[in-house]
Amino acid sequence: MASATRATRALLGAGAVVAGILLSMVAVHADEIRGTVLRVADGDTILVLTTDSRRRSIRIVGIDAPESAQPFGRESRESLARLVAGGEVRAECPKPSGSGGLVCNVWARPTDCATCAQTINVGLAQIAAGMAWWYRRYAMEQVPEVRARYEAEEQTARAHKRGLWADAKPVPPWDWRRAR
Repeated sequence: MASATRATRALLGAGAVVAGILLSMVAVHADEIRGTVLRVADGDTILVLTTDSRRRSIRIVGIDAPESAQPFGRESRESLARLVAGGEVRAECPKPSGSGGLVCNVWARPTDCATCAQTINVGLAQIAAGMAWWYRRYAMEQVPEVRARYEAEEQTARAHKRGLWADAKPVPPWDWRRAR
């Protein structure tokens, strides 16, 4: 009888472990949002009207763009506005932001193709244009392949002195905010 009880407890324990794993898999699954861009706040944040008529502030995963008052802040915002000019975006949101908004991978339609799907990774495009830093602080939240692409695009933008990398000593936004 005692061995049956131990076996039952072991089975229940294993079931709890499996349930925990399944729940954690659900927790990391990204919510998908589709909607129309209402406003570009800065080089890494947009306001979207979702298909269910909710207004959502979305911060783009993996990047940190210059603040509005910082050098290249205006250019970064304008670059993002051009990327999402078609208005319709798809966002994959793995986690909420601390400010009540969302932190998402954002995908936009190429501006020269009205019938194309949302295939442009907006964060990666901002880095490639030299309009944002790859936000290494959160690099471990990215899968290795994505991390490698963001790092490579930033290195290429630096080497070609694109956007903010044309500045002799660009100040990362996290340092700029800390100094204020």
